[in-house]
Amino acid sequence: FLPALRAAVETAARRSGLKLRNRAGSLSLSEIMTILIGFHQSCYRNFKTYYQEKVQTEWANDFPGLVSYPRFIDWVPSTLVPMCAYLRSCFGKCSAISFMDSTSLKVCHNRRISQHKVFEDLAARGETSVDWFFGFKLHLVVNDRGELLNIILTPGNTDDRTPVPKLLQHLFGKVFADKGYVSQKLAKQLLKTAGIQLITKLKRNMKQRLMSLSDRLMLRKRAIIKTIIDQLKNISQIEHSRHRSPVNCFVNILGGLIAYCHQPKKPAISIDHNLLPAA
Repeated sequence: FLPALRAAVETAARRSGLKLRNRAGSLSLSEIMTILIGFHQSCYRNFKTYYQEKVQTEWANDFPGLVSYPRFIDWVPSTLVPMCAYLRSCFGKCSAISFMDSTSLKVCHNRRISQHKVFEDLAARGETSVDWFFGFKLHLVVNDRGELLNIILTPGNTDDRTPVPKLLQHLFGKVFADKGYVSQKLAKQLLKTAGIQLITKLKRNMKQRLMSLSDRLMLRKRAIIKTIIDQLKNISQIEHSRHRSPVNCFVNILGGLIAYCHQPKKPAISIDHNLLPAA
């Protein structure tokens, strides 16, 4: 998959106006990005082992300008902006049926929060339905084919409803979410400004309201985004608590998201698109 991945990275970089490093005897920007994304598509759980055993050994012919591991790590921060631009080009198209959710990204164990310094001014302590955590929240929206439509990263103490208007920019149709997004004010705002219908389950203390059978069935299929989040964490490895630099942490998250976008088979649900409203 290396030639195709590298070609895709180079094409996206040129279209976005990014200047690719191509000095003799060193790695170009597209090569660095390809190696980083390839890690999230591999079975390795440690980047140093992956670089030394996989890249420097098996892929040496594909990357003739390989450098030592410490030197490569020095170059990782330079890929942050290009990775952001490339991720945008990997997003799918809205199909009028979208699913929205958020997940926690821990940056350290709860017992080490008071001693943690790397993300001291960036991360925050938040709460999930399971427990407390210190880190970030990844807000994402996907379509029925399992493709990412947009993502936003916020501190862990951010309310799930706060980034929704920005998260759903340029989308249309219906968006299905869990009870954490219940807000009459937000639903009216989205419907008025963007024509988006926000559909959520009701909390126990709320009055019942009429809902079409198709919407009820779609709410049951909201598990697709839970499956995607599980794959992002356990296969693409967007979360771990050993980061020594905020920039490298963000590059790691971007690499995992891009690796998922290149995944040939994604979680999907069957929908008759002929019955959906037009954009």
